[in-house]
Amino acid sequence: MMKKYHFLAFDIGATSGRAMVGTLEENHFSIQEVNRFPNTLIEIHGKLYWNIYRLYDSLKETLALCAGKGIHIDSIGIDTWGVDFGYVGKDGSLLGLPRAYRDPYTKGAPDEFFKCISRREVYDYTGIQIMEFNSLFQLFRAKKEKCSYLEHADQILFIPDLLSYLLTGRRICEYTDASTSQLLNARSKQFETALFDVAGLPSDIVGPVVMPGTIIDSLTDELARSTGIGKIPVVAVAGHDTASAVVAVPASDSRFAYLSSGTWSLMGIETDQPVINDVSYKHNFTNEGGIEGTIRFLKNITGMWLLEQCRKEWNKEGCFYSYQQIMEMAKHKTSFYSLVDPDNPCFTNPVSMTAAIKTYCDETGQIPPRENAEFVRCIFISLVDRYRQVLELLSEMTSFDIDKLHVIGGGAKNYFLNQLTANAIKRPVIAGPYEATAVGNCMVQAKALGVVADRWEMRRIIASSLPVEIFYPENN
Repeated sequence: MMKKYHFLAFDIGATSGRAMVGTLEENHFSIQEVNRFPNTLIEIHGKLYWNIYRLYDSLKETLALCAGKGIHIDSIGIDTWGVDFGYVGKDGSLLGLPRAYRDPYTKGAPDEFFKCISRREVYDYTGIQIMEFNSLFQLFRAKKEKCSYLEHADQILFIPDLLSYLLTGRRICEYTDASTSQLLNARSKQFETALFDVAGLPSDIVGPVVMPGTIIDSLTDELARSTGIGKIPVVAVAGHDTASAVVAVPASDSRFAYLSSGTWSLMGIETDQPVINDVSYKHNFTNEGGIEGTIRFLKNITGMWLLEQCRKEWNKEGCFYSYQQIMEMAKHKTSFYSLVDPDNPCFTNPVSMTAAIKTYCDETGQIPPRENAEFVRCIFISLVDRYRQVLELLSEMTSFDIDKLHVIGGGAKNYFLNQLTANAIKRPVIAGPYEATAVGNCMVQAKALGVVADRWEMRRIIASSLPVEIFYPENN
């Protein structure tokens, strides 16, 4: 009889975290949630920080919960959002709280940095899209501010690595999360010292890069004892949440694109080498790390943000819609057709999203939405049109034909949007698994423990164990 393995995946986002236990036995995989906890920003003297100590307490609480329920855990993995980091002193102490990417202190930092080195040169090194909150610009601005944490730091640790350090006492720098920083050379997969020199930073402030599937260490003696869970190994999984999600794409070959669908939508392909050329630079595509040394060549697209902000306005007016109702509203308002660009800066954080959409339509000579259902229809078809545009660009830049699109994450449940997408891209859309990030987290743990061989075996197991829904293009 084959052993049954239980993997504890911590999947932590910008507003909440959850703990999922994945079970693997005889090539069958299942997953269940065991805990959920908040993740909140703290504002102190006008600066925004992550409460890393509260997150640490939530991890401890979950470990004790698993021990109390008698859930045997074989390993632990942590994935989070990218770019943010904490400072660690020479004595191993954490120097304050990690600054949050939502803090506007990096506003204007890229333009200032590009006075010292060209924008194109930075992109040619890193292959990373230029975004104000990238780690490079956070450190550049911290240096300008004479940040005392930076001045006294022995090392910085990205958020998943910082949490694993608190659990184990061992410092590592995991590849996929480090790749979002705009500090890593996309070709060598090591930190680019030229960028540290330009920023006036010591290059040894970052540790050696380790690949996903590396066992970091076991829980500290104190944690093992106080939680009752014992000396469980902690694995460096694909620490960036999208990298973990892509692991869970249930594809049988490499001729696919993926869409990680949520507040943000991330559409991309999996490649062996970075794609850095005039077209990728012009359209601000990014090359981030994946498992087994792969590259996630992708584009960030504003996803359900527009709809979420509209729903907040409607909730204040007493109109509460379920997602099922939202889909039905879009489905039946077929006579309305106005398009917006979801990635236009006017939709970044407007006072009123509905007003911003109306203004955009007025300024582009279109009929603005009036009814709530018309706003929903406008948002859905605008997202689908953007997906079509990005997929066409990917098709131009890749060396293989893209046969299908895998939709993973919460957006995989939006059957109407998935059908519209299939119609627009004229390819099948495979929706699922919904819990892709936690599933991928667990699968990398399985590889670290020698239970699976590679990402293709992971994907075969996922495809045979977890449900998906296929949407074929229709003639409309």
